[in-house]
Amino acid sequence: MPHLFDADVVTAVLRHMNGDHADDNLLIARAFAAASDSEVTAARMTGFDGEAGVWRITRGDAEEELRVPWPGGPISERPAVRREVVALYDEACARLGVEPRPHG
Repeated sequence: MPHLFDADVVTAVLRHMNGDHADDNLLIARAFAAASDSEVTAARMTGFDGEAGVWRITRGDAEEELRVPWPGGPISERPAVRREVVALYDEACARLGVEPRPHG
């Protein structure tokens, strides 16, 4: 069973990702969603646990859930969430041929 983070941690991370990193959500979704005839046009992070991040993505008129495992494996500490989201972002950039911005 994956580690479940406290609700306040999840709320804070989702607020940050959806408020400050909406473009990163879309980049991650486009890089990790299974190929289809319809490109991902929207993505919003909706949750995460110790094994993966979860996004609600839109392709055409359809919505679906996208669950992406953390690149470094299972996590259980709050600071690891940021590390793993950054790793997903970097991998998404590599997959899509996008120059990643510096992490601060």
